[in-house]
Amino acid sequence: MGGSGGSGYIPRSSSAGVDRLVQQAGGRIDESSYNVQVNDLLREALKEINQRDPQKTWEYINALKEAINEGIEGTVDLAFGGSVRKHTYVNGLSDVDLLVQVNNTSLAQSSPQEALRHFEAQIKTALSNVAGIEVSSGNLAVTVSYPDGTQLQLLPAIRTASGFRIISSSNPDQWSNVVRPSAFARKLTDVNQANSGRVVPIIKLFKGLINDRKIKLSGYHAESLAIKAFEDYQGSTSHKEMLLHMCRAATNFVKSPIADRTGQSLHVDDYLGAANSQQRRQVSESLSRLTQQIETADAQRSIARWQEWLGDE
Repeated sequence: MGGSGGSGYIPRSSSAGVDRLVQQAGGRIDESSYNVQVNDLLREALKEINQRDPQKTWEYINALKEAINEGIEGTVDLAFGGSVRKHTYVNGLSDVDLLVQVNNTSLAQSSPQEALRHFEAQIKTALSNVAGIEVSSGNLAVTVSYPDGTQLQLLPAIRTASGFRIISSSNPDQWSNVVRPSAFARKLTDVNQANSGRVVPIIKLFKGLINDRKIKLSGYHAESLAIKAFEDYQGSTSHKEMLLHMCRAATNFVKSPIADRTGQSLHVDDYLGAANSQQRRQVSESLSRLTQQIETADAQRSIARWQEWLGDE
């Protein structure tokens, strides 16, 4: 405690502190501090992801509903599907699926494609004077993209006692068999609750990472991969460890088709073809590179790499 001492002796605790400073000066920190800092960065990234403007989204939705109601008898009702229903929405990275129920309107007697054309024509007319909005139509839905990154997909739907009928993916001129989006949402909720509510945040972080790397996975597919990754998970519930587990698991699971729980199609990932197809191998290789990058950052305890990935430099 006082004294000038020239013995050069450094107590064990002080020595550890010096080692830590040396590591930091060389760009490395101890493992405990590294894990804390990375998890803090991931939590901050989640805060930014969650800071979307729900009021603005509702304004968009209500305007589209009014546009569709023009020129028909009755009033359409809306039901959420997709990432909003499952709370995995990421602004600018996820679609908002709106099931537009036409049961009690004159569109109920129309063919699926006639309903879709009505949606597209009415929306284009209503938004024709608004700059920066793009309206496009596929076989199943009308997609409306806004300058702020919000993207809304409107699917004509007929509500039944047990679910919905949407446009058939195999025959766009017919309505599909009954699909049950709630069945998938319930399974994801169960897996999320079994893992301390951490699976949904991990899905959001995973979507962000694969979007930055332009890895072509649909939001529904990413969520299905998360269910497979975490339905029997016994590991750490830290954001970093769960995100790394998600990347590792997805690298393998993406190689094979995953059954569609909703009944909308045979598999959630038919767009990638059969098991071990070239498309699946390409996505798996991209996910493998992402996994290796995280593992390398872990080995080097590089906070800078995480800051770069998460845009927190």
